[in-house]
Amino acid sequence: MTNRINALLVVLDQDIREDDVQPLVNAISMMRHVVKVTTNVVSDCITSQVEYSRANRDMRLALLRALEETER
Repeated sequence: MTNRINALLVVLDQDIREDDVQPLVNAISMMRHVVKVTTNVVSDCITSQVEYSRANRDMRLALLRALEETER
């Protein structure tokens, strides 16, 4: 039996102005099975998860770049 998912957390690659992110919020809202989309202000408590996710992505990209350099 597989697990059921009731929410997704989308981490943006950088902080985006509230008015600039609205088209993305609207697009996600139109997707099937989406009930609600909320934004998170940078100063909220979820910031640590965002920072961790961004740092993880940055480290992966740096590692990939380093591996590509060694292949040359």
